[in-house]
Amino acid sequence: MRISRYEQNEEVKLGFYSDSYLVEVSAGASAFNKANGTSIDLSSASCILELLPPEGRLADDAEQVASWLTDQQISDDLKTCCDDVQLLVPIARPNKLFLLAGNYSAHVQEGGEQGIERAETFPYVFMKPPTTTLTHPGQPIQIPKVNPDEIDWELELAVVIGKRGKHIQEADALDYVAGYTVINDISDRAYHPFPQRKERSRDAFFDWMHGKWHDSFCPCGPCIATPVTVPDPQALELKLSLNEELRQDSTTALQVFPVAAVIEFISQSVTLEPGDIISTGTPDGVGKTTGTFIQEGDTLHASISQIGTLTSPVVNES
Repeated sequence: MRISRYEQNEEVKLGFYSDSYLVEVSAGASAFNKANGTSIDLSSASCILELLPPEGRLADDAEQVASWLTDQQISDDLKTCCDDVQLLVPIARPNKLFLLAGNYSAHVQEGGEQGIERAETFPYVFMKPPTTTLTHPGQPIQIPKVNPDEIDWELELAVVIGKRGKHIQEADALDYVAGYTVINDISDRAYHPFPQRKERSRDAFFDWMHGKWHDSFCPCGPCIATPVTVPDPQALELKLSLNEELRQDSTTALQVFPVAAVIEFISQSVTLEPGDIISTGTPDGVGKTTGTFIQEGDTLHASISQIGTLTSPVVNES
């Protein structure tokens, strides 16, 4: 099942997602009931997590309806064209937004550092402020006034947590997953606040981290794909295009720390809660390698197989 949040006529709705169109969940359930003589009711879902595993009260019913819709010739009156609505960030206000740095050896190497092996290190985890960085599908990335010249893309697989947990073991970690989505971890590669500063030993690290925090720097969507749709998060194709030119082309099989290991690591120190998002790092092919950076008028298309494509235009901050 793939499911989205979207806005239509100033109302936020939930819909089964199918790339070019949506089927509103209660309408989909009504069609299912009419065809099968059942009485599934999804109209009471007020939060997308209620429709998602492992603890959503309507998750099994929603998965059943979604599976049926996939096998049907859906009538046009059930379809809502994605171009006619505003797709929304799948989780409205996640409590925590974690991201990984350096989780693909080829990306580490393209940055001029030595490749890494899992046995030799640990996941590098940082955070972004979710309420100001998360950006809806189709809504623009803003080139920041404070430093506009080296803004880069990073396509990433993101994990949505569906069950509260602490000290989760890697073998059990995927049982805590509600689903997967697409994130573009936009990065300011040359942010150097206060150029007249007195240099300190950690300036380079904080320059890097502060360059992750600009408004709009975390496009997310277009849907959440459940574990039924993504049974193996380490077998997904990743492709990012800048203005239709392919720039990133990789697979999650190349992650240094797989999804389950990342969940284990973070949960050793932080309690994970339903709706938390963990973005699992980017492969090679970022713009900095070739000195290619985004600018007003560009469009990024970030795609992950079995999930969908996240499209983001680029504008200058007003």
